[in-house]
Amino acid sequence: METLAVYVPRLITTKEYFAPGHRACMGCGEALAVRLVCKALGRNVIIANATGCMEIVSSPLPYTSWEVPWIHTLFENAAAVASGIEAGIKVLRRKGKYSKKPKVVAMAGDGGTADIGFQALSGAFERGHEFIYICFDNEAYMNTGIQRSSATPFGASTTTSPAGKVSIGQATWKKNMPAIAVAHDIPYVATACPSYPFDLMNKISKAIKIEGPAYIHILSVCPTGWRLPADLTIRAGRLAVETGIFPLYEVEEGKYVLNVDFPRLRPVEDYFKLQGRFRHLTQEVIAQIQERVTAEYTRLREKAARVRDNE
Repeated sequence: METLAVYVPRLITTKEYFAPGHRACMGCGEALAVRLVCKALGRNVIIANATGCMEIVSSPLPYTSWEVPWIHTLFENAAAVASGIEAGIKVLRRKGKYSKKPKVVAMAGDGGTADIGFQALSGAFERGHEFIYICFDNEAYMNTGIQRSSATPFGASTTTSPAGKVSIGQATWKKNMPAIAVAHDIPYVATACPSYPFDLMNKISKAIKIEGPAYIHILSVCPTGWRLPADLTIRAGRLAVETGIFPLYEVEEGKYVLNVDFPRLRPVEDYFKLQGRFRHLTQEVIAQIQERVTAEYTRLREKAARVRDNE
Protein backbone atom coordinates (compact mmCIF):
# COMPACT_ATOMS: atom_id res chain seq x y z
CA MET A 1 0.00 0.00 0.00
CA GLU A 2 1.34 3.42 -0.92
CA THR A 3 1.17 5.80 2.07
CA LEU A 4 2.12 9.44 1.60
CA ALA A 5 2.39 12.32 4.05
CA VAL A 6 2.31 15.07 1.44
CA TYR A 7 -0.23 16.61 -0.90
CA VAL A 8 -0.18 13.94 -3.60
CA PRO A 9 -0.67 16.07 -6.77
CA ARG A 10 2.60 17.88 -6.02
CA LEU A 11 4.48 14.64 -6.65
CA ILE A 12 3.35 14.40 -10.27
CA THR A 13 4.27 16.79 -13.07
CA THR A 14 1.44 18.96 -14.36
CA LYS A 15 2.75 18.60 -17.91
CA GLU A 16 0.59 16.42 -20.14
CA TYR A 17 2.17 14.41 -22.94
CA PHE A 18 -1.01 12.40 -23.59
CA ALA A 19 -3.59 15.12 -24.06
CA PRO A 20 -7.29 15.01 -23.13
CA GLY A 21 -10.02 14.92 -25.74
CA HIS A 22 -9.32 11.38 -26.96
CA ARG A 23 -12.11 8.89 -27.60
CA ALA A 24 -11.40 6.26 -24.94
CA CYS A 25 -14.35 4.68 -23.15
CA MET A 26 -15.44 6.15 -19.84
CA GLY A 27 -13.33 4.72 -17.03
CA CYS A 28 -10.66 3.35 -19.40
CA GLY A 29 -7.79 2.03 -17.30
CA GLU A 30 -5.47 1.95 -20.29
CA ALA A 31 -5.91 5.67 -21.01
CA LEU A 32 -5.04 6.43 -17.39
CA ALA A 33 -2.00 4.14 -17.59
CA VAL A 34 -0.78 5.80 -20.80
CA ARG A 35 -1.15 9.24 -19.23
CA LEU A 36 0.95 8.21 -16.21
CA VAL A 37 3.52 6.46 -18.39
CA CYS A 38 3.94 9.57 -20.56
CA LYS A 39 4.35 11.79 -17.51
CA ALA A 40 7.15 9.53 -16.29
CA LEU A 41 8.79 9.31 -19.73
CA GLY A 42 8.83 13.05 -20.37
CA ARG A 43 9.39 14.64 -23.77
CA ASN A 44 12.72 13.06 -24.77
CA VAL A 45 11.12 9.93 -26.18
CA ILE A 46 10.02 8.28 -29.44
CA ILE A 47 7.01 5.97 -29.19
CA ALA A 48 6.11 3.14 -31.57
CA ASN A 49 2.47 2.27 -30.87
CA ALA A 50 0.88 -0.90 -32.23
CA THR A 51 -2.63 -0.90 -33.64
CA GLY A 52 -5.07 -1.27 -30.77
CA CYS A 53 -7.33 0.65 -28.43
CA MET A 54 -4.97 3.55 -27.73
CA GLU A 55 -4.02 4.01 -31.37
CA ILE A 56 -7.68 4.06 -32.38
CA VAL A 57 -8.90 6.47 -29.71
CA SER A 58 -5.93 8.85 -29.76
CA SER A 59 -5.16 9.46 -33.42
CA PRO A 60 -8.20 9.71 -35.71
CA LEU A 61 -7.16 11.89 -38.66
CA PRO A 62 -6.70 14.87 -38.37
CA TYR A 63 -6.46 14.76 -34.55
CA THR A 64 -3.91 13.41 -32.11
CA SER A 65 -3.54 13.27 -28.34
CA TRP A 66 0.22 12.70 -28.46
CA GLU A 67 2.52 15.55 -27.44
CA VAL A 68 5.68 13.53 -28.18
CA PRO A 69 7.08 11.89 -31.36
CA TRP A 70 4.73 8.97 -32.01
CA ILE A 71 4.51 6.34 -34.74
CA HIS A 72 1.51 4.14 -35.50
CA THR A 73 2.79 0.65 -36.34
CA LEU A 74 1.04 -2.49 -37.48
CA PHE A 75 -0.58 -4.78 -34.93
CA GLU A 76 2.39 -7.15 -34.96
CA ASN A 77 5.55 -5.08 -35.37
CA ALA A 78 5.83 -2.42 -32.65
CA ALA A 79 8.95 -4.11 -31.25
CA ALA A 80 10.50 -4.38 -34.72
CA VAL A 81 9.85 -0.71 -35.48
CA ALA A 82 11.29 0.29 -32.10
CA SER A 83 14.34 -1.87 -32.84
CA GLY A 84 14.88 -0.05 -36.13
CA ILE A 85 14.53 3.37 -34.52
CA GLU A 86 17.01 2.47 -31.78
CA ALA A 87 19.52 1.06 -34.28
CA GLY A 88 19.12 4.08 -36.56
CA ILE A 89 19.76 6.52 -33.72
CA LYS A 90 22.94 4.62 -32.80
CA VAL A 91 24.24 4.86 -36.37
CA LEU A 92 23.44 8.58 -36.68
CA ARG A 93 25.11 9.31 -33.35
CA ARG A 94 28.19 7.31 -34.33
CA LYS A 95 28.46 9.30 -37.57
CA GLY A 96 28.06 12.58 -35.71
CA LYS A 97 24.83 13.42 -37.53
CA TYR A 98 22.57 13.35 -34.46
CA SER A 99 23.42 14.44 -30.93
CA LYS A 100 20.25 13.64 -29.01
CA LYS A 101 19.58 10.30 -27.33
CA PRO A 102 15.81 9.90 -26.95
CA LYS A 103 14.44 6.84 -25.18
CA VAL A 104 12.72 4.49 -27.61
CA VAL A 105 9.47 2.99 -26.36
CA ALA A 106 7.18 0.38 -27.90
CA MET A 107 3.57 0.14 -26.75
CA ALA A 108 1.02 -2.58 -27.50
CA GLY A 109 -1.93 -4.37 -25.99
CA ASP A 110 -1.96 -7.95 -24.77
CA GLY A 111 -2.98 -9.29 -28.18
CA GLY A 112 -0.26 -7.32 -29.94
CA THR A 113 2.25 -8.55 -27.35
CA ALA A 114 1.43 -12.12 -26.35
CA ASP A 115 -0.03 -13.23 -29.68
CA ILE A 116 0.41 -11.30 -32.92
CA GLY A 117 3.59 -9.41 -31.98
CA PHE A 118 5.31 -12.09 -29.92
CA GLN A 119 7.90 -13.06 -32.56
CA ALA A 120 9.08 -9.47 -33.10
CA LEU A 121 9.24 -8.88 -29.34
CA SER A 122 11.28 -12.02 -28.68
CA GLY A 123 13.70 -11.07 -31.45
CA ALA A 124 14.16 -7.55 -30.08
CA PHE A 125 14.90 -8.94 -26.61
CA GLU A 126 17.38 -11.47 -27.99
CA ARG A 127 19.25 -8.81 -29.97
CA GLY A 128 19.53 -6.61 -26.89
CA HIS A 129 18.07 -3.38 -28.27
CA GLU A 130 17.98 -0.54 -25.76
CA PHE A 131 14.28 0.22 -25.53
CA ILE A 132 11.29 -0.08 -23.23
CA TYR A 133 8.44 -2.36 -24.25
CA ILE A 134 5.16 -1.66 -22.47
CA CYS A 135 2.24 -4.08 -22.67
CA PHE A 136 -1.11 -2.54 -21.73
CA ASP A 137 -2.98 -5.68 -20.74
CA ASN A 138 -6.78 -5.40 -20.79
CA GLU A 139 -6.99 -9.18 -21.20
CA ALA A 140 -8.67 -9.43 -24.61
CA TYR A 141 -8.84 -7.86 -28.07
CA MET A 142 -11.10 -5.08 -26.80
CA ASN A 143 -10.61 -2.77 -29.78
CA THR A 144 -12.14 -5.23 -32.25
CA GLY A 145 -15.00 -6.55 -30.14
CA ILE A 146 -13.84 -8.25 -26.91
CA GLN A 147 -12.33 -11.38 -28.48
CA ARG A 148 -10.16 -13.67 -26.33
CA SER A 149 -6.37 -13.49 -26.42
CA SER A 150 -3.80 -15.76 -24.81
CA ALA A 151 -3.71 -13.20 -21.98
CA THR A 152 -7.43 -13.61 -21.23
CA PRO A 153 -7.82 -15.17 -17.76
CA PHE A 154 -9.18 -18.67 -17.28
CA GLY A 155 -12.97 -18.69 -17.06
CA ALA A 156 -13.55 -15.19 -18.49
CA SER A 157 -16.41 -14.86 -20.96
CA THR A 158 -15.61 -13.07 -24.23
CA THR A 159 -17.29 -12.93 -27.62
CA THR A 160 -15.06 -15.77 -28.88
CA SER A 161 -15.01 -17.72 -25.60
CA PRO A 162 -18.60 -17.20 -24.48
CA ALA A 163 -19.79 -18.87 -21.29
CA GLY A 164 -22.73 -21.22 -21.66
CA LYS A 165 -24.00 -24.74 -21.12
CA VAL A 166 -20.98 -26.34 -22.77
CA SER A 167 -18.31 -23.75 -21.94
CA ILE A 168 -16.98 -22.02 -18.83
CA GLY A 169 -15.55 -19.25 -20.99
CA GLN A 170 -11.80 -19.00 -21.61
CA ALA A 171 -10.53 -22.58 -21.38
CA THR A 172 -6.78 -21.89 -21.01
CA TRP A 173 -4.76 -20.17 -18.32
CA LYS A 174 -3.44 -16.65 -18.86
CA LYS A 175 -0.07 -16.54 -20.60
CA ASN A 176 2.58 -15.26 -18.18
CA MET A 177 4.30 -12.65 -20.33
CA PRO A 178 6.49 -11.18 -17.55
CA ALA A 179 7.92 -14.66 -16.91
CA ILE A 180 8.55 -15.10 -20.63
CA ALA A 181 10.37 -11.75 -20.69
CA VAL A 182 12.48 -12.83 -17.70
CA ALA A 183 13.36 -16.04 -19.57
CA HIS A 184 14.96 -13.87 -22.28
CA ASP A 185 17.51 -12.77 -19.65
CA ILE A 186 16.88 -9.05 -20.18
CA PRO A 187 18.00 -6.51 -17.55
CA TYR A 188 14.62 -5.32 -16.29
CA VAL A 189 11.08 -6.71 -16.11
CA ALA A 190 8.24 -5.27 -14.02
CA THR A 191 4.49 -5.40 -13.54
CA ALA A 192 2.40 -2.32 -12.78
CA CYS A 193 -1.17 -1.05 -12.50
CA PRO A 194 -2.52 2.53 -12.61
CA SER A 195 -4.36 1.79 -9.36
CA TYR A 196 -0.86 2.14 -7.84
CA PRO A 197 0.27 5.24 -9.78
CA PHE A 198 3.55 5.97 -8.00
CA ASP A 199 4.71 2.38 -8.25
CA LEU A 200 3.94 2.52 -11.99
CA MET A 201 5.76 5.80 -12.57
CA ASN A 202 8.77 4.72 -10.50
CA LYS A 203 9.13 1.62 -12.64
CA ILE A 204 9.00 3.65 -15.85
CA SER A 205 11.64 5.99 -14.43
CA LYS A 206 13.83 3.02 -13.58
CA ALA A 207 13.34 1.48 -17.04
CA ILE A 208 14.53 4.71 -18.69
CA LYS A 209 17.95 4.23 -17.07
CA ILE A 210 18.33 0.59 -18.12
CA GLU A 211 20.98 -0.20 -20.73
CA GLY A 212 19.31 -2.84 -22.87
CA PRO A 213 15.72 -4.04 -23.16
CA ALA A 214 13.17 -3.39 -20.43
CA TYR A 215 9.68 -4.92 -20.29
CA ILE A 216 6.80 -3.49 -18.26
CA HIS A 217 3.45 -5.28 -18.10
CA ILE A 218 0.60 -2.99 -17.02
CA LEU A 219 -2.82 -4.31 -16.03
CA SER A 220 -5.33 -2.00 -17.73
CA VAL A 221 -8.86 -2.43 -16.41
CA CYS A 222 -11.45 -2.30 -19.21
CA PRO A 223 -14.97 -1.54 -17.91
CA THR A 224 -16.47 -2.23 -21.34
CA GLY A 225 -14.93 -5.66 -21.82
CA TRP A 226 -14.87 -6.70 -18.19
CA ARG A 227 -18.50 -5.61 -17.70
CA LEU A 228 -18.13 -3.48 -14.62
CA PRO A 229 -19.20 0.11 -13.81
CA ALA A 230 -16.77 2.75 -15.06
CA ASP A 231 -16.34 4.21 -11.58
CA LEU A 232 -14.88 0.91 -10.30
CA THR A 233 -11.78 0.92 -12.52
CA ILE A 234 -9.33 1.83 -9.76
CA ARG A 235 -11.04 -0.49 -7.28
CA ALA A 236 -10.85 -3.42 -9.69
CA GLY A 237 -7.15 -2.81 -10.25
CA ARG A 238 -6.47 -2.75 -6.52
CA LEU A 239 -8.44 -5.95 -6.00
CA ALA A 240 -6.41 -7.66 -8.73
CA VAL A 241 -3.30 -6.88 -6.67
CA GLU A 242 -4.84 -7.55 -3.23
CA THR A 243 -6.04 -11.01 -4.30
CA GLY A 244 -2.69 -11.97 -5.82
CA ILE A 245 -4.19 -12.34 -9.28
CA PHE A 246 -1.91 -9.57 -10.55
CA PRO A 247 1.06 -9.16 -8.18
CA LEU A 248 3.25 -6.08 -8.43
CA TYR A 249 6.90 -7.05 -8.69
CA GLU A 250 10.09 -6.34 -10.61
CA VAL A 251 13.00 -8.46 -11.76
CA GLU A 252 16.28 -6.58 -12.10
CA GLU A 253 19.23 -8.60 -13.42
CA GLY A 254 17.38 -11.77 -12.43
CA LYS A 255 16.63 -10.63 -8.87
CA TYR A 256 12.97 -10.60 -7.80
CA VAL A 257 11.44 -7.87 -5.64
CA LEU A 258 7.80 -8.04 -4.55
CA ASN A 259 6.81 -4.37 -4.45
CA VAL A 260 3.39 -4.68 -2.81
CA ASP A 261 2.73 -7.58 -0.44
CA PHE A 262 0.02 -8.42 2.06
CA PRO A 263 0.06 -10.62 5.20
CA ARG A 264 -3.04 -12.33 3.85
CA LEU A 265 -4.39 -12.20 0.29
CA ARG A 266 -8.05 -11.47 -0.26
CA PRO A 267 -10.09 -14.28 -1.86
CA VAL A 268 -10.22 -14.14 -5.66
CA GLU A 269 -14.02 -14.10 -5.47
CA ASP A 270 -13.84 -10.49 -4.19
CA TYR A 271 -12.28 -9.56 -7.54
CA PHE A 272 -14.56 -11.71 -9.67
CA LYS A 273 -17.86 -10.51 -8.25
CA LEU A 274 -17.30 -6.97 -9.55
CA GLN A 275 -17.14 -8.19 -13.15
CA GLY A 276 -19.83 -9.51 -15.45
CA ARG A 277 -17.33 -11.60 -17.42
CA PHE A 278 -16.97 -13.93 -14.39
CA ARG A 279 -20.57 -14.01 -13.14
CA HIS A 280 -21.16 -17.53 -14.50
CA LEU A 281 -18.33 -19.16 -12.53
CA THR A 282 -19.31 -21.90 -10.09
CA GLN A 283 -17.80 -22.24 -6.63
CA GLU A 284 -15.91 -25.29 -7.87
CA VAL A 285 -14.23 -23.32 -10.66
CA ILE A 286 -13.51 -20.38 -8.35
CA ALA A 287 -11.83 -22.80 -5.92
CA GLN A 288 -9.73 -24.17 -8.78
CA ILE A 289 -8.61 -20.65 -9.73
CA GLN A 290 -7.95 -19.77 -6.08
CA GLU A 291 -5.67 -22.78 -5.70
CA ARG A 292 -3.61 -21.81 -8.73
CA VAL A 293 -3.37 -18.12 -7.75
CA THR A 294 -2.25 -19.04 -4.22
CA ALA A 295 0.39 -21.45 -5.54
CA GLU A 296 1.79 -18.96 -8.06
CA TYR A 297 1.88 -16.14 -5.50
CA THR A 298 3.66 -18.41 -3.02
CA ARG A 299 6.33 -19.19 -5.61
CA LEU A 300 6.77 -15.48 -6.33
CA ARG A 301 7.15 -14.74 -2.61
CA GLU A 302 9.77 -17.48 -2.35
CA LYS A 303 11.78 -16.03 -5.24
CA ALA A 304 11.75 -12.59 -3.62
CA ALA A 305 12.65 -14.07 -0.22
CA ARG A 306 15.68 -15.88 -1.66
CA VAL A 307 16.98 -12.57 -3.02
CA ARG A 308 16.54 -10.88 0.38
CA ASP A 309 18.25 -13.76 2.18
CA ASN A 310 21.28 -13.56 -0.10
CA GLU A 311 21.79 -9.81 0.31
